[in-house]
Amino acid sequence: MKAVYMTDRGKIRPHNEDSGGVFINIDKDYLAIVADGMGGHRAGDVASEMTLTTLKEWWKSTKEITTPEIAEQWLKEKINNVNNKLFTHSKNNQECQGMGTTLVAAICTKRFSTIANIGDSRCYILNETGLQQLTEDHSLVNELVRSGQITKEDAEHHPRKNVLLRALGTEDHVETDIKTITFEEDDILLLCSDGLSNKVSDQEINDELMKNISIEEKAANLIKMANDNGGEDNITLVIVEYRDDHELGDEQC
Repeated sequence: MKAVYMTDRGKIRPHNEDSGGVFINIDKDYLAIVADGMGGHRAGDVASEMTLTTLKEWWKSTKEITTPEIAEQWLKEKINNVNNKLFTHSKNNQECQGMGTTLVAAICTKRFSTIANIGDSRCYILNETGLQQLTEDHSLVNELVRSGQITKEDAEHHPRKNVLLRALGTEDHVETDIKTITFEEDDILLLCSDGLSNKVSDQEINDELMKNISIEEKAANLIKMANDNGGEDNITLVIVEYRDDHELGDEQC
């Protein structure tokens, strides 16, 4: 496997509240993370960074993720622990009250990938059937689309587009969506914050990931496209590509 992580402040925001990275455990399995922080002065930074750092440390000593059931249980348990940590920190630190973060994370092995998400950061897969969004946005506009109250086109310009129905750290309990897929040679996973998905269409993402260029170039091009289309938000992404002839030598964060 080969992976790359990139983030950009964008063209408008004064600082970057996103966090992300790719980390390798003892057995050379990958954990990819994108977290989009929110809430209060610097509190978004705190929430996303605490989430990233905590999961990273736990992952380093994790081994024997041999089945989807083990991967799913690891993500469920660790994300619940992170949620408790964030919620407690928020209650005990006035400057962080109300903080939270989205989270999309993927455990990638040579046989499967297990994806967890909370909020509206996304995971896509590009395989032989094309590009598919694997996660469901936990947002108000997505719920309105799902219930038939507005169209997908309406959702793109809805005034409450940024309202989340679920986030990590904002309540004492949070439900995490978790699913496992087969991960095969030539498949590509893309994890991203809404700073990318709000500005670059699925077709544009598909076309870029299909190009015969390095994943570093693909990542840089996607960020440039988001900035060229306005860049109003922080832009963060991770690309994981299944290639037996590549290895990621060091963690990227």
